[in-house]
Amino acid sequence: MPAMNRRDACRIIAATPLLGTGLTACAATISTERAVFSPSLPPREFRGVWVATVDNIDWPSKPGLPAADQKREIDRILDECARLELNAVFLQVRPTCDALYKSDLEPWSAFLTGAQGTGPSPDYDPLEYWIAGAHERGIDLHAWVNPFRARHPISIGPDAPSHVVKRHPEIARDYRGHLWLDPGAVKSRELALRVIDDLLTRYDIDGVHMDDYFYPYPDKDKPFPDAAIYAVYQRNGGKLGHDDWRRDNINRFVRDVNLLVHQRKPGGLFTISPFGIWRPGHPPEVVGFDAYAGLYADAKRWMQEGWCDAMIPQLYWPIASKGQPFGPLMNWWADQNTLNRHLWAGLYLTRIMPDDDTQSATWQPQEIADQITLVQRSNRATGYTLFSMIGMLQNRRGVSDLLAAGPLSGPALVPESPWLQAPMPGTPACTAERSGRGFGLTITPGAGSVPTRRYVAAFDRSLDAARPGWVIPGGQGPVRTTLIPSVPVPDGSVLTVTPIGPNGATGDPARITV
Repeated sequence: MPAMNRRDACRIIAATPLLGTGLTACAATISTERAVFSPSLPPREFRGVWVATVDNIDWPSKPGLPAADQKREIDRILDECARLELNAVFLQVRPTCDALYKSDLEPWSAFLTGAQGTGPSPDYDPLEYWIAGAHERGIDLHAWVNPFRARHPISIGPDAPSHVVKRHPEIARDYRGHLWLDPGAVKSRELALRVIDDLLTRYDIDGVHMDDYFYPYPDKDKPFPDAAIYAVYQRNGGKLGHDDWRRDNINRFVRDVNLLVHQRKPGGLFTISPFGIWRPGHPPEVVGFDAYAGLYADAKRWMQEGWCDAMIPQLYWPIASKGQPFGPLMNWWADQNTLNRHLWAGLYLTRIMPDDDTQSATWQPQEIADQITLVQRSNRATGYTLFSMIGMLQNRRGVSDLLAAGPLSGPALVPESPWLQAPMPGTPACTAERSGRGFGLTITPGAGSVPTRRYVAAFDRSLDAARPGWVIPGGQGPVRTTLIPSVPVPDGSVLTVTPIGPNGATGDPARITV
């Protein structure tokens, strides 16, 4: 019996929403009882990608595109994510206290439309479109929020009258060409929390994500201008030194976001992507920027307090780097993960320059492939996230093709988060009928279940060559698909269909005798 490779074994043959009547189950019996065996599932591996909107890095390709063109670009990105078997997207929805979605709290982003405060034309909600498109393809969608950055040097045009720096100039700080909401101001933190609350309340996002920008990257010759607000803290009895006070502001904020996310969405994730070096000398051979002292970001504490569900350190150096070696840094972060939350490596794919760029130093695609392989072999991290989507859309120096044929070959399921109170998807109702060498399968989500993102179908007889089965995009309604095994399936074989919900939550499988 010839062996079948992962991609052939797990590929989606066909999957479309069921528009008509259900298939007739002519040779199938259904059982929704808990299976007495462990169904065969693909590996658990987080495969994420950042989609940056600031400066139109990834999407939209330029400001002011008609809504139809924006949607076509969204579809292209999500189709490529599905082709590459990625299972999560971090979409930047609030780059500079603006919104790439309909908001009553903040103005439309100029990176979307070319003018802050002006919505897309024709009118639509981009975030709703992103979420629906991702979920239809079995991909989780996380809202990436920058909490305190209010204006970037490359921001487009004037700020809208409704922008926070116009409404609350007293908390805005001009620093290194940026405008920043002072994290030491309670109002700054409250505003960010209201925005996050609004996103969690109105959108079916799978989590909230933040990058490394809390306090700004420092200018050694010019301190961040928060002396006045720190003096108020001292006059009110505050005892912390200036730097410790700054770190305490961020610690309190991170803790509050974590509580809010899990209150509003018990199965949602709060994830952070800090600078890849916590402090120089950790591990001993590491040199470089000190994020603890420079950004006032104590990411080690956030992990050990359980204030985030996943840490995604930006390990943006080559494996062979002497001062910032990829493997030892990843292992150091793993050593800090004392509560066994998720650790996913942040990988710098866009250090691979376009093919026609002969001036810039470029990585070769094999570097990223080797880093993914190192993560997969380490058992110390359970996945990775790639910065950013543009490098894969452009297939720079063939990187997308290399990854698709190599470490991304075959599907992977998002790791589960057992510490969360995530709702489990219900056992689906299934019918199956033989059709030539294959099977027509209809899957209806279980009653009362959360919308199921994916299903995994696998045979439970001595058909090892047919495993691990097929990964099928799900949805709120019935799904119909055709399964074509690579080897004959005898009558009486058992097909299991396992529902996979948001953030990898896994329900009990249905069993179908075919």
